Amino acid sequence: MSQLNLKAKYPQAFPKLTTQQLRSIAEVAECKTYHDGDILIEAGETGFKFHVIQKGKIEIIDRTGDEPNTVVIHEPLEFTGDLTNLAGRASNVDAVARGVVEVYEIQYEELRNIISNKPELSDIILSAFIERASALRELHVTGIRVIGPQSSQDTFRIRDFLSRNRVLFTWLDSETDRNIDDILKRLNVDKNELPVVAYGNEWLLKNPNNVDLAKRTGLRKVFNNIIYDLAIVGAGPAGLAAAVYGASEGLKTIVLESIAAGGQAGTSSKIENYLGFPTGISGSDLAAKAAIQAGKFGALANIASKVVSLNFENGYQVIEVESGEKVKTKALLIASGAEYKKLDLDNLDKFEGRGVYYAATNMEATMCTAVPVAVVGGGNSAGQAAIFLSSSVKKVYLIARSKDLSPTMSNYLIERIQDIHNIELILNSEITEIKGDLHIEAIIVTNNITKEQTEMNVAAIFSFIGAMPNTGWLPDEIEKDEKGFINTGISLKSSPHWKLTRQPFLLETSRAGVFAAGDVRSLSVKRVASAVGEGSMTVQFVHEYLKDRDSEIDD
Repeated sequence: MSQLNLKAKYPQAFPKLTTQQLRSIAEVAECKTYHDGDILIEAGETGFKFHVIQKGKIEIIDRTGDEPNTVVIHEPLEFTGDLTNLAGRASNVDAVARGVVEVYEIQYEELRNIISNKPELSDIILSAFIERASALRELHVTGIRVIGPQSSQDTFRIRDFLSRNRVLFTWLDSETDRNIDDILKRLNVDKNELPVVAYGNEWLLKNPNNVDLAKRTGLRKVFNNIIYDLAIVGAGPAGLAAAVYGASEGLKTIVLESIAAGGQAGTSSKIENYLGFPTGISGSDLAAKAAIQAGKFGALANIASKVVSLNFENGYQVIEVESGEKVKTKALLIASGAEYKKLDLDNLDKFEGRGVYYAATNMEATMCTAVPVAVVGGGNSAGQAAIFLSSSVKKVYLIARSKDLSPTMSNYLIERIQDIHNIELILNSEITEIKGDLHIEAIIVTNNITKEQTEMNVAAIFSFIGAMPNTGWLPDEIEKDEKGFINTGISLKSSPHWKLTRQPFLLETSRAGVFAAGDVRSLSVKRVASAVGEGSMTVQFVHEYLKDRDSEIDD
């Protein structure tokens, strides 16, 4: 697609500012001059500048493929940037001056201020950024290359991490790609060093862990030695809602997330019962839009920041992440959610990431095209996964331990499952064995009543059974129920860990200033809407706590 066709197809992605809007930009930005061939943005650069063109043209170049490719040429009154710009992540492209160019150059923090405080510009810029993401996919921009075999668990881990964080990438399967030897030779990589992650010929990481990958792509920022008003552990619906409301109301807010924004909801192929989306929305899209909102108001998100401990020092909550770095905050929201339990099978670890999956998104679906698969679980997540997969796989076996889905699954999903010809519902049953070597070849399903065993030929298992709260990192001062979910509310006033004369707020834990919301909270309603509501409500309690904090500190 030519750049002219691109602009015609995505007019919102390439708007021209009015002269009045340009004057508004000029009030907060410096006008700079660049000459032909000067690089304004370099691929891989994080926290790069935003440019509004007053004179001249800027060529946007993709160098991630075998040959440099012109994506688009920006003209006067247009502007550079995309969602990576706003998030402080690494640029996917170069921006190069063509001829003499005069631009208003805006730093990363100044851009966030414009988007937060100038609504007439904010709507235009955000809409353009969102549309540009679609345009890049349309152009099949290579982005980062992930090179590795499908059978490798690390290949899947890297792909899963980048996909869930919406980092533009292309996967090359080293087991099937015809040009793989030439590519590895150019990169000076041996097959035994796979998987690798590369950006063109600029940089290469050999089997990076998620932290290193997050740092290189700008998903993980440097921890500043400052005290936050509100720290949020977990970027699921509850955490993201709290980040949006906290940051928009002036709280210095940080979000710490171990994998990606969205939590369990972020792995859902389609959410159809969330208010305001009558045709449904994928969990990934919902999480991405919420993260943009939080960033718009100045919340700092740090991905690949797994929290390992919580301590209390001089009236502050001190959170430690896996790398040893610490975050100090006045108030804390625990929104770390829950994770699916694992099947009780001896060889399960061997197949995780190469046949056993805990999400059903496009990435997993493309690995299972035209083959039979098994979905395990009786809740909405399992139902949504079965319906989503049924359109691309040969057959879906939906396996549940219960005798009836109605107590745990929404009625609209049950009715839809009954109408789909290639979904077979198997009740009162569970998987008791996986057969296969490097790949899953078959499973043994046992009926829990008759004890009858049936062998089924499937290539993958999608597991959505039960939930375990992510609370193992919490100290004893944070009281939990018998299942490990966090207790909150007025009943904790009699707790030995509660030190204040007032009663705890509705979502407050047994430690003043520490709150819990969403799936991690005991007795919470396990729905996206309720998690968003709890996250939003928490901010009001945080304001109340901070208002009286100095007099309430009692260590």
